[in-house]
Amino acid sequence: MTGRPAITPHPVAAFPAPGPVPADLPDLLGRLAHRDPDATVVLDTTPDGTTHPVTRGELWRRVRALAEELREHGVGAGDAVAVWMPNWSDALVWQFAVAARGAHVVGVNTRYGTEESGHVLARARPKLVALAVGFHGLDLLERLRAAAEHSGVTPEVAVVGGPFGAEPDPAAHDVGAGAWTPRRDDGPEPARSDPGALAVAFTTSGSTGLPKLAAHSGTAVLSHAVADAAVLGLGEGDVVLGALPLSGVFGYNAVMAGLAAGATVLLEPTFDADRVLDHVATHRVTHLASGDDLVLRLHEAWTARPRDLASWRWWGVADFQGRSHELAAWLGAEAGTRVAGVYGSSEVFALTATWPDDEPAPARWIGGGRVVHPGIAVRVVDPDTEAVLEPGGEGEIQFRGPNVVDAYLGADTPDVWTADGWFRSGDLGVLVDEGAFAYVCRRGDALRLRGFLVDPAEIELRLAAHPDVGTAKVVGVEGDDGATRAVGFVVGAAGRTPSGEDLVAWCREALAGFKVPAAVHVVDAMPTTSGTNGTKIKAATLRQWALERS
Repeated sequence: MTGRPAITPHPVAAFPAPGPVPADLPDLLGRLAHRDPDATVVLDTTPDGTTHPVTRGELWRRVRALAEELREHGVGAGDAVAVWMPNWSDALVWQFAVAARGAHVVGVNTRYGTEESGHVLARARPKLVALAVGFHGLDLLERLRAAAEHSGVTPEVAVVGGPFGAEPDPAAHDVGAGAWTPRRDDGPEPARSDPGALAVAFTTSGSTGLPKLAAHSGTAVLSHAVADAAVLGLGEGDVVLGALPLSGVFGYNAVMAGLAAGATVLLEPTFDADRVLDHVATHRVTHLASGDDLVLRLHEAWTARPRDLASWRWWGVADFQGRSHELAAWLGAEAGTRVAGVYGSSEVFALTATWPDDEPAPARWIGGGRVVHPGIAVRVVDPDTEAVLEPGGEGEIQFRGPNVVDAYLGADTPDVWTADGWFRSGDLGVLVDEGAFAYVCRRGDALRLRGFLVDPAEIELRLAAHPDVGTAKVVGVEGDDGATRAVGFVVGAAGRTPSGEDLVAWCREALAGFKVPAAVHVVDAMPTTSGTNGTKIKAATLRQWALERS
């Protein structure tokens, strides 16, 4: 492959209409429990790597009990509850129980340190923190103490030992406002909550590197989950792999779609590729939405020890490492998996768009697609003038609809809306049909080379096609003449060390002259950052490396 697939206007098939939306978030789970209380809704992964089934009836009982206890502790409409725990069934219990009280969950990544978690506390000002203890050797209590001091916010603490942990001592976890351990008894059916109230907030990187908190209503969560379930073809008997943190939109939206469809959700609190691949085969996983970084690790585990992947019907992929095309080809050949690029963000939800089955590969594997809900509108505008472009024109992608962020917690509203009410995504793309678009790149990542706007992925795909290259990334830096130069970085394929000069020549054979990188550097490993939605290559670090090596 010498570049990205051509993006031209063309008809894109319509998606099936979404089904009815539950009255509120607790109603989604309550309906499932009343219909078949003994059906498995969650598979919890134990610390030793085995799985434990949780029935709909059991999960609903735990939600009712926690909702009643939250009422006793004064959690009510408009309150924020920070949920700092891994992918346990408890995290889902807290989401539904908090929503039953008209309050909203703020997911906190278990990887967050003092500065990040303190920033979240300062922005969200949670009344309560649900804190995991005994998870993976992490001392989240010490981090919470430091974050509370850093932020000046002292929340009450609910101590959660997890589905397989011992009963923790709440007194030892008091950071100044009291602590308690949730009971595991029963409670009354919760009263109907306001679905228009905020239900969940996700962290999203801001210009300072510290997270903003993008909050969405219960109505938005429910309508999106039902639409995603219809588009992904999810139903009862299917199994969704929840391997990405529920504190991020990628993990959260995929799991909520599974629940909306009555499917089973397999939760992985930590990611061990061999163990997860065993679970995929054993539990007949059907659906996964993730970055290519996650499936790259599964592919490596499969190569070392192949397993049966025939159940895996759909993979929605975001290209974080530049490996999505080769992994899509592998899964299609090995398991007949339908692979489609997706699009999303903390502010417009993950799985906001994807490509229908009849979109041909490899165009189907790029980011974007048709929006999943008829209420979502998308347009592409000139980045400088904001003039609306016709299909085929490349510009900034903008959205309007129920998926768009409802509020930013604890901050002045960023300048992300146009005068006529559209959300500026900060992403470049091409409209290919009404309601369908192709993602190109972040606006800040586009390269202006000799007057032409170039997506660095075009160069990366050519580099990655070389047999000696494992991973490739291209950044732009300013040259001595003030013009932007493309500079490539590659990690060699297993046991191979390519030559930078040879890779420049390799690019020259297939790319237009202005797209050929000025240099390609071979490195032992890419600088990466692990977030809630996957592992991404740090372009800013590569830009610094490029300047140092020029």
